[in-house]
Amino acid sequence: MSMLEAVRVTRNFGGLCAVNAVSFAVEQGEIFGLIGPNGAGKTTLFNLVTGLTEVSDGVVNFQGARLSGLKPHQIAAKGIARTFQNIRLFANLSALENVMISQHIHTRANVFDSILGTPRMRREEKMVREKAMSLLELVGLADRADDQARNFSYGDQRRLEIARALALEPTMLLLDEPGAGMNTNEKAALSDFIRQIRQQFDLTILLIEHHVPLVMGLCDRIAVLHFGQLIALGVPQDVQRDPAVIEAYLGDT
Repeated sequence: MSMLEAVRVTRNFGGLCAVNAVSFAVEQGEIFGLIGPNGAGKTTLFNLVTGLTEVSDGVVNFQGARLSGLKPHQIAAKGIARTFQNIRLFANLSALENVMISQHIHTRANVFDSILGTPRMRREEKMVREKAMSLLELVGLADRADDQARNFSYGDQRRLEIARALALEPTMLLLDEPGAGMNTNEKAALSDFIRQIRQQFDLTILLIEHHVPLVMGLCDRIAVLHFGQLIALGVPQDVQRDPAVIEAYLGDT
């Protein structure tokens, strides 16, 4: 059974078909890349998987269970976390608070516990804080735990967003252009980091990325979208040689 399966997934916006009958499967433990020109439907497909956008037709399955029709928080609770192309941090909160907030789906303290400051609430708060600090250390931001997110550089905000996604304790992580705004050396370090967290957290990873060398060197398999349609699917070497991919995308990069 595949970890994630899209079966003829379609999304229409009025007269525009943003994603057109796309089918693919992501196997457990894979790093699976999704590439294509701007406007190809990549982020829309991410939104369909994570419930931010409703599927017009087709179905998305995760570990054999249907995701289509579920709300984003329900999908997150099933073990899917994501980052965004346009970073969505709580700008006025600290890095530590941003990561702590993401753990709320795993806490058990209720309003009664919070009002009375019960031992359960205090234990959970301590555990949440310690875990958030360990994730900030993992992404190299522990020394800035108390800094507001809005004061971070673009690259550091990307790392903070990954830490926040990992706080959800996902089994599958969706990364939307994680290398955006990074130089060549930073992208090489990002590749190593993605491999590290896959192994450390036993993750399956689906990512969108425009930097072709990063995708080709990092991903086990790649799907290519063009005008909402899947035009190629396979290992990087085969995708890179596909004439349709060269014409639609690689020839312009």
